[in-house]
Amino acid sequence: MASSVETLEFQAETRQLLRLVIHSIYSNKDIFLRELISNASDALDKLRLASLTDADITENGTADLHISLEVDKDARTLTVRDNGIGMTRDELVELIGTIAKSGTASLLEKIKESQDAATAESLIGQFGVGFYSAFMVADKVTVRTRRAGTDSGTQWESDGENSYTVQAADDLPVGTSVTLHLKPADSEDGLADYLSEPKIRQIVKRYSDFIRWPIRMTTDRTDADGAITTDLDTLNSMKALWARPRSEVSEDEYHEFYQQISHDWLPPAETIHMRAEGTFEYEALLFIPSQAPFDLYSRESKSGVQLYVKRVFIMDDCEALMPHYLRFVKGVVDAHDLSLNVSRELLQHDRQIQGVRRRLIKKVLGAIKDMQAKDAERYSKVWAQFGRALKEGLLEDPDNTEVLLELVSAASTHDPEKTTTLREYVERMKDGQDTIYYLTGESRAMVENSPHMEAFAAKGYEVLILTDPIDEVWVDQVPAFDGHRLQSIAKGQVDLDETADGENETDTDKAQREQDFAVLLPWLTTTLSDHVKQVRLSSRLTTSAACIVGDAHDVTPTLEKMYRAMGQQIPTVKRILELNPTHPLITALRTAHHANAEAPALTEIAELIYGSALLAEGGDLPDPARFTRLLTDHLTRTL
Repeated sequence: MASSVETLEFQAETRQLLRLVIHSIYSNKDIFLRELISNASDALDKLRLASLTDADITENGTADLHISLEVDKDARTLTVRDNGIGMTRDELVELIGTIAKSGTASLLEKIKESQDAATAESLIGQFGVGFYSAFMVADKVTVRTRRAGTDSGTQWESDGENSYTVQAADDLPVGTSVTLHLKPADSEDGLADYLSEPKIRQIVKRYSDFIRWPIRMTTDRTDADGAITTDLDTLNSMKALWARPRSEVSEDEYHEFYQQISHDWLPPAETIHMRAEGTFEYEALLFIPSQAPFDLYSRESKSGVQLYVKRVFIMDDCEALMPHYLRFVKGVVDAHDLSLNVSRELLQHDRQIQGVRRRLIKKVLGAIKDMQAKDAERYSKVWAQFGRALKEGLLEDPDNTEVLLELVSAASTHDPEKTTTLREYVERMKDGQDTIYYLTGESRAMVENSPHMEAFAAKGYEVLILTDPIDEVWVDQVPAFDGHRLQSIAKGQVDLDETADGENETDTDKAQREQDFAVLLPWLTTTLSDHVKQVRLSSRLTTSAACIVGDAHDVTPTLEKMYRAMGQQIPTVKRILELNPTHPLITALRTAHHANAEAPALTEIAELIYGSALLAEGGDLPDPARFTRLLTDHLTRTL
């Protein structure tokens, strides 16, 4: 060791920055090891690259490039060592010795302006001083390094307070070692025992498992006889499948990796492996599961994929990369050009990340579309598991509405067993039909038995049966598919141009019918004014006496309940009571009203007709006790 030691003072701004790094910025102290291993990995990458153009730059070749973690419990030190490119004295001072560059004042100002630690942490990462996170866990840090192709080495040392020392160091191997003189473990301050082998393994597994270079550590093992043996273990798997060409990865390897990141022991339904090069390079390995997780539709459900930067783990559930409606997609995205300390907030507004997000969405939806075209059975299983979530995209992602509509699969009256796509529905539409008809409800049985279905069933019109709660919302947000308007058969006027027996109804017939009921309809509207806004004749009923419909733009009763359950108070929507003019009960009511419009029983019968129509569609009676009493009284009088 040379005797000449140079002591340099940190500038005032640099000391401020160090205090922020050590005491305020990083909320998770474990990441110090991630930072140091990442730096070591970069050094190995640089040596490998340099060796391609200068074969004499390495003394021992590049066959065994690696990172070593060395623990000395007696001295309470942890050393991160690499045999990478190393640094000269000037490079050492420039890279980690003197961070008081022209940008430091600007950095401090930005940190002071930031309102949260995550944003400040990302700013630290942008200025490349993540190395100083080591001082969160160490009282002193010693760096010893020798640049490949040079004969002498350098030692840098500091306690992270006011100064650092730089001196020449002899007999150093090529590469860099960073030795941390660790502070005592302190659970209240978030300081773990970083000399503990299980803790070191845990951190490496979480943050650095896919680093391309082996991370090794010497460990002691005690056998059954009490003898101690020393083993050299590799702590990371190095299996970053996304960085390898797809042709070189087997399906078993994909499945094993999927199980590792998803904890799902079933094989995925689809694997998506992609690479993007250019101004923003990244690799992505995504999986569409074959089975929905139990919490997919709970509030606690996480969305997003894992984010890596150059194989270094950054965060789980990166929402900036995957929209909430694709929260079932598992996988990783490895970006080459991001800071290790990039925050969720900055990712949300990063233009390049937004571009990656758009490409990932397109790739996932395209994979499901290909599945739909080439493997209908597999697609139907995926839709059964995740269709409800995908339909959320019709509300969240207007840029992909057309693609999502092509994927929509729903039950319909066409087939009691199989679902249908909107495209298949359109291909089966009757001549002259330009509307896609649907009805929402709680179950298929309830929808099929609804009075609204009667005329459509009688005249052979196919109706989509939509029973997911999300269906109540998206059908109102999507006006049409392929030029064909979507219309609820429980809303607005329905004119199918034919009577139930298939014969065309003339204008004269309609006019006569309106004249026959010209007195009864206004009376019923007044009588039931607390419940309905209008009573009119129906063209959608064949066997039921009455049904209740809404105006074209009214909120449905189910949606009204959903809003109220979420705490949103909306006005009660009065709907329309439609009467079947050929039903015996309605014609008898018309006759009785014509004979004696003041008869008290007529008002009760009107309430019973309204209540029966409400029950037929699965609605809730406004006064069940009164309805039951009226029904019982009228049944008693008929016996």
